[in-house]
Amino acid sequence: MRKRTIRPKQRAQKLYTAVVERCDDTGLFVGHVPGFPGCHSQGKTIDELRKNLHEVLQMLLADGGPTSQSEFVGLQTLVA
Repeated sequence: MRKRTIRPKQRAQKLYTAVVERCDDTGLFVGHVPGFPGCHSQGKTIDELRKNLHEVLQMLLADGGPTSQSEFVGLQTLVA
C-alpha cells in the first residue's frame, strides 16, 4: 500500500515589481516596491539588493501587511 504524504497548505505566491536605481553618492543599488510602504532596501550588488528586498517583503507579509496600494504599470522615457 502506498503511503500518503500530507503537505502543509501553501499560500499562493504573488509577484512584486521592484524599482532599482544606483545611488551616485554611495554607489549602492537601492530599490523599493511601488505601492508597498516600507518595502525598500539597498545592496552592493543587484543580487544582494534582491536578497535584502526579499527579506523585507517576507517580514512585511508575515506581519499581515501592508497590502500593495497600487499596481506597477511600466516606465516612460521623457525627452527634455
